[in-house]
Amino acid sequence: MAAASDSKKSLLGQLSKRKTLQVTLVVVAALVLAGNFLFKSLGDGATPAEGAEGSALEALESLEVGEWEDEDGYDRDAFGTAWKDVDQNSCDTRNDILARDLENLEYSEGDSCEIAAGTLDDPYTGEEIDFERGPDSGDVQIDHIVALKNAWMTGAHAWDQERREQIANDPLNLVASDGPANMGKGADDTSEWLPENGAYRCEYVAAQVAVKVKYELWVTQEEHDAMTDVLTSCPAEPLPTGGL
Repeated sequence: MAAASDSKKSLLGQLSKRKTLQVTLVVVAALVLAGNFLFKSLGDGATPAEGAEGSALEALESLEVGEWEDEDGYDRDAFGTAWKDVDQNSCDTRNDILARDLENLEYSEGDSCEIAAGTLDDPYTGEEIDFERGPDSGDVQIDHIVALKNAWMTGAHAWDQERREQIANDPLNLVASDGPANMGKGADDTSEWLPENGAYRCEYVAAQVAVKVKYELWVTQEEHDAMTDVLTSCPAEPLPTGGL
């Protein structure tokens, strides 16, 4: 009889433990569901990610949000002749950027400025491009990271000629890139175009923020939101400096 009683107690103990475990699992599941519901309920009211000190994400929040202005008044000539020697180093801006961004450089015979050939690790596509001056020079182009038309519509329409020429030739706003990719970008902002090479997107958007901060240009709400989406994935991405 004692053995039967002990067996019954053991069985009851096991059943009790199982019931306790089941109750615990139900409680945990309920808490998870409640947490998910709370998170979804917060929606856009949730606290946004904050950028590290000195980051592009932090700097983005200092930019004014506004609307495009004077879109129809844009003229490329308002930014001066392409590729001037604004830094007075005796080399035009295009060759300065090619010299900065290409590797395995070769110069034209008897010329210490003109780049005749080189290799570009293209940031926009992630592909390697062999540059050679001549009929195929357009395979590598110099892109304005903040397109000049975008700059015009977000503040530059009110500038004097000298300041417009500065942003058009500022190395901070320039990068050697795949020609077709550059042509495909056109005057698009971040909400409309991003590099195919995902590994470069944080650096690219950080450079756009840096240019807009330096020249006190504003961003549209759509542009701001798209920049935030990219930079939130890399909140420590530094804000580039330098240029003219």
